[in-house]
Amino acid sequence: MTKPNSIRRIAIALFAAPLTVALAACGSGDDAGAAAESAEQAKAIAPIAAPEGQEWADSVVKTDAGGYLMGNPDAPIKLVEFGALTCSHCAEFATESFEELRNEYVNSGRVSYELRFFMLSANDMPFTLLATCSTPEATIPLAEQIWGNLRSFFETAQSAPSSITEQIGKQPLDQRFVSMAQVYGLTDFVTARGISRDQANACLSDTKKAEELANMTRSEAETYDISGTPTFLLNGNKLEAMRWDDMKARLQAAGAR
Repeated sequence: MTKPNSIRRIAIALFAAPLTVALAACGSGDDAGAAAESAEQAKAIAPIAAPEGQEWADSVVKTDAGGYLMGNPDAPIKLVEFGALTCSHCAEFATESFEELRNEYVNSGRVSYELRFFMLSANDMPFTLLATCSTPEATIPLAEQIWGNLRSFFETAQSAPSSITEQIGKQPLDQRFVSMAQVYGLTDFVTARGISRDQANACLSDTKKAEELANMTRSEAETYDISGTPTFLLNGNKLEAMRWDDMKARLQAAGAR
């Protein structure tokens, strides 16, 4: 796993760093595959019906921890992901997992999925401010779409003149993330998905929320000893950088079968 330097000081670094066009450092998952094989088998849990006329995956609430929980809030199996929106391995996990995780596991009522955004670098901030700009119900699907298009965002930013990226680092904070989102093509991406340009720019200019996200990352890094993403909690037990097949085996071992 690649470990970002001084991640516990990220609340300060986020606001000092200029735009850097590179995929954020994140966990590789290379060491996690064998872990699932040794997971202790729990008793199989029967599916839990959603309220009449609903599916569990349609239920998304913001949690007291600042995450976004999809599914049965009382599910016996609770999966939490600390994910960075510019992390390529988070994007890989999202691409591999989301449809099956949502349809087969969350909709069974046995598993809840909570996404907690983690800022690995200043690049993550405009992505996260926009992913959380709409309703809680829209946040996880929008994050998944961002991960699905991550490489195109970075290719767009790489084509920008270096003079623009240098200027961004000198801008006031309430303008910086607006400019970063434009360089990535991210503002156009979210406006095509129901967020108005004025709303997007207002979210990107929200320095109070940016500070809250940075402080939340610092707290999570200290509390859970997070040094890269994706990092998971499965019923409170920390798991690092897993591929979906390994995580699926863990969920099944926990009773989701």
